[in-house]
Amino acid sequence: MRTAYEIVKAHYDANARRDMDGMLADIAADCRWIEMDGFPCAGTHVGPQEVFKNVFFALGEAFDGYTFALERLLDAGSDVIGIGDYAGTYRQTGKSFKARVVHVWSVADGKIRRFEQFTDTLRVADAMR
Repeated sequence: MRTAYEIVKAHYDANARRDMDGMLADIAADCRWIEMDGFPCAGTHVGPQEVFKNVFFALGEAFDGYTFALERLLDAGSDVIGIGDYAGTYRQTGKSFKARVVHVWSVADGKIRRFEQFTDTLRVADAMR
């Protein structure tokens, strides 16, 4: 069985390839995906379909060139921490942003069970006004 670190790394590798199926592959049906208050898709989304619709698809619709660049990936057993940067250009304003971000992942029984995002929402909000 793959480790939590390997499962999260596979998600980020799929993200780098723009492979949506790969990004969703290990998200459990009951995964609680939490986007930070103040972020465009803030809230708790449950399961891969909600994550796709309310996070990945929504951000792709609102921003040109929306990316996450992983800088460091830390192994904490069943938890994994990803550190990096978001960037993109908000379509309605034409303004770009770059913001630091930390992702906290929890994995159990070979599936991602919980994700929580911490980011500088002000930088994103500034691009949106």
